[in-house]
Amino acid sequence: MTTSPADPTGDAGRGGQGLKLLAVTACPTGIAHTYMAAEKLTQAAQALGHEIKVETQGSIGAENVLSDNDVREADAVIIAADKDVDRSRFAGKRVLSVGVAEGIRHPEQLIERVRSAPVYGGTEAGGAGTGGGAAPATGGGKERSVGYKALMNGVSYMIPFVVVGGLLIAVSLAIGGHPQADGGLVIPDGSFWKHVNDIGVIGFTLMVPVLSGYIAYAIGDRPALVPGMIGGWIANTGALYDSKAGAGFIGAIVTGFLAGYLVQWIKKVEVPKFVRPIMPIIVIPIVATTALGLFFIYVIGRPISWVFTHLTGWLGGMTGSSAILLGAILGLMIAFDMGGPVNKTAFLFGAGLIATSNMTVMGMCAAAIPVMPLGQGLATLIRRRLYSEQERETGMAALFMGLFGISEGAIPFAAARPAQVIPANMLGGAVAGAVAGTAGVSDAVPHGGPIVAVLGAVGGVPVFFLAVLIGAGVTALTTVALVEAAERRKGAAASLSAVAAQAGVGVGGAGVGDGAGAVAGAGAVAGSGAGVDAGAGGAGGTATATLARASVAEARTEEARTEEKAPAGDGDPDGDKAAAGRGDRVLSGYLTERTVTTQLAADEKEAAIHELAELAAATGKVADVAELVRVALAREAQGTTGLGEEIAIPHAKTDAVTAPVVCFARSADGIDWGSPDGTPARLVFLIAVPEAAAGDEHLRILALLSRKLVDADFRARLQGAEDGAAILRTLGEIH
Repeated sequence: MTTSPADPTGDAGRGGQGLKLLAVTACPTGIAHTYMAAEKLTQAAQALGHEIKVETQGSIGAENVLSDNDVREADAVIIAADKDVDRSRFAGKRVLSVGVAEGIRHPEQLIERVRSAPVYGGTEAGGAGTGGGAAPATGGGKERSVGYKALMNGVSYMIPFVVVGGLLIAVSLAIGGHPQADGGLVIPDGSFWKHVNDIGVIGFTLMVPVLSGYIAYAIGDRPALVPGMIGGWIANTGALYDSKAGAGFIGAIVTGFLAGYLVQWIKKVEVPKFVRPIMPIIVIPIVATTALGLFFIYVIGRPISWVFTHLTGWLGGMTGSSAILLGAILGLMIAFDMGGPVNKTAFLFGAGLIATSNMTVMGMCAAAIPVMPLGQGLATLIRRRLYSEQERETGMAALFMGLFGISEGAIPFAAARPAQVIPANMLGGAVAGAVAGTAGVSDAVPHGGPIVAVLGAVGGVPVFFLAVLIGAGVTALTTVALVEAAERRKGAAASLSAVAAQAGVGVGGAGVGDGAGAVAGAGAVAGSGAGVDAGAGGAGGTATATLARASVAEARTEEARTEEKAPAGDGDPDGDKAAAGRGDRVLSGYLTERTVTTQLAADEKEAAIHELAELAAATGKVADVAELVRVALAREAQGTTGLGEEIAIPHAKTDAVTAPVVCFARSADGIDWGSPDGTPARLVFLIAVPEAAAGDEHLRILALLSRKLVDADFRARLQGAEDGAAILRTLGEIH
């Protein structure tokens, strides 16, 4: 993504010359924010008269990769990322590192601040002027810490193991399990579903080492992967340190960070030249793995074993105490570490009392066990905007796992946001355990969740389900409240630091007059000793449309592909008039006069999608309107397609359509689409493609629309077009 403005603004860059900038954008899930930040930085650079090339490190891999020549010729580099980005290639260049959100919210500020950012691999350099110090490199939306990035890296790799393992176990129990006389559920040995269950157990077994290994990898690179994974396996295997329970995911986080930083430290040790080639593949992994493993077994493992033993004894002394208090304590313990020593202590304590005919303790545990995955899954449905698409998908899987008493379904959420999720889990678990204890709910088998009640193992079924529902609701609402509070704190901190950073740039900028700074492209600066941004609404404005981009690479190459398809009109060698003036060429012919309406009759989302589907059916490309509507609404249930700035792009991949079709409609009053910025949707596109064309074609159309709709002038002209023909002429500019 390179911009080369023909006429740079006169006051852009040093001495009136535009800068040559590079940028890298990346977010943990590699979907929307990666591409939104890239688009915003590109727009801001164009407006300020600079050249920029942006490398996106998205879920489909790195695109528009920066070459050695790009780096050699660049004046500075902006890294807007919430995951680890290799900076070694930028040695000797000014590098500004911030979170990916800053690339979306304040791209103009970042471009100005990078001029005085420290040189990577060298000494920090101040501003060019005489007015004061340089702007801090990480102020105003500071870069995510190494620890945060490492944790997110581990969580992202762990999630598939949790989902695959949990769902395979749940499905095998549901289909292949046979109820027993005591209410238990057993899968016969040697059966097909027993093998499916075993595969799921392997997935769960690998979950903890993978979390540990990829945390270590993010810190210490490839040499840290082996010690991280083996350390995670040791942490999860209590038998290695005389404990009946492993340390679970909390232990994996500990071993991951220990392995990563241990490898980093070993790398700094000076060794003879002939040993260096084998350091990363032999010496470092062996030394780090051995040291970490022994350290965990002899040092960390013993306290875990002690905790397990003494917690069991402590609980044994509470059997005669208040059932409500005991239930609350067991719920807290079950929810704390989901498979760790505290959880296992409570579970095994309850399971052990079944043989003594005291089944009420296991009833308390059984009510608390599903609360965490159910609560976290509900939270993703209650406040979808707080979660990424990957988190929402994990939430749906967690809901399913919760029904089968698989508490590990909540681990990805607890690992990603421990400060918010673990307290919410514990509160919900305590409430569920206390409610079950109050009513004397019993459980005859060592398992929990609604599945045991359905199979007849639970006594007091109505109260059991009530306890589970109340506990899950408490967890969900508490999680949402804590996450929203954390987001507000982040937003407030970002705003304050952005103001501070802007002041710093003014002081240490170009240096005019009496120490007053100048903000590039922002107009005149006045004052004595402080820079004032007089052009806050100037070139480039603030944020325009915060639109998600499906594929930057496809968006950039689409120009060439469209030009190849569009024949030039008579007297129009470039084909521009043909593209803009003929409805059959809009979006490769997928949007035509028949699929455009100037005014939606619908006033809510579902009705609007149905109305657009009927519009698409007029083309003869829709075999089943009801199915098209169903699929589009199912996509909305996964996450809103309202992009903000009064735009919505619902889409469906289904064989209910026989060929790609795009519809467009306007809404005068706007429709509540659940957009992130809260604006009602007034410009609505519906994209429908067959399953066979769901890959490239679907993303290509989204990319084309996203590129053009970030232009506020284009949106205004589209909104003001008098009739269908005028709308088509405006939309014909998309190519």
